[in-house]
Amino acid sequence: METSLRYGGDSKSLCIRAKEKLPVGDNILWESHAELDTKAGAPTFLSTMLRFYYPDLSTSLGVGAQYNKNRKIHYHVRGKHAFPVTSDRLISFNIKGRCNTDEEFKKVSYTGAAELVCNIFNVKKDQDLRVKLGYDLMQKLPYLQVRENNWTFNADGNCKWNVRYNL
Repeated sequence: METSLRYGGDSKSLCIRAKEKLPVGDNILWESHAELDTKAGAPTFLSTMLRFYYPDLSTSLGVGAQYNKNRKIHYHVRGKHAFPVTSDRLISFNIKGRCNTDEEFKKVSYTGAAELVCNIFNVKKDQDLRVKLGYDLMQKLPYLQVRENNWTFNADGNCKWNVRYNL
C-alpha cells in the first residue's frame, strides 16, 4: 500500500492518502484510493478503478467510481497517451482526458490536458527529478509539477498549490 501526506494552500489541512494497486490480469490493475482529512477527522473521498495499460502504445485507460465527502457517487472514464520526444523516453509529450458523470448520468463534465514531461535520473546520487509543464484545456490554465523522489510540488496559473510527501 502506498501512503502519502498532502497539504494544499487552499485547504489549510493535512490529508492522509492511501492507494493500493492489485494486478487482476495482464496489464490490468485494480486501483483503490482513500483520503482522510485530519482537520475534519473524516474521509474526503473513496475511489476504485480498473486501469488498463497498453505499453506498446504508451497508452492507459481507466474506468471507475468515486464517493466524495458530499456523499455523492461519481463515475469516470480516463485515458492517457504518451508521445516520446526522445528515443530514451526521458522527455515525452502527454495528452490525457477524463469524463465524469453523476450517479444518475445526468451531469457530465470533461477535463483534458497536454503536458511536456522531463525525467532526469541521478541529479545527485539516488535523487531523481521529474518536471511536468501542462495546460488544462477546459480551464485554460497552465500548471507545473516538480517531483523529487518522495516530494511533489504542484502549482497552477491561479496560484493554487499543494505539496505531497510519499511515505
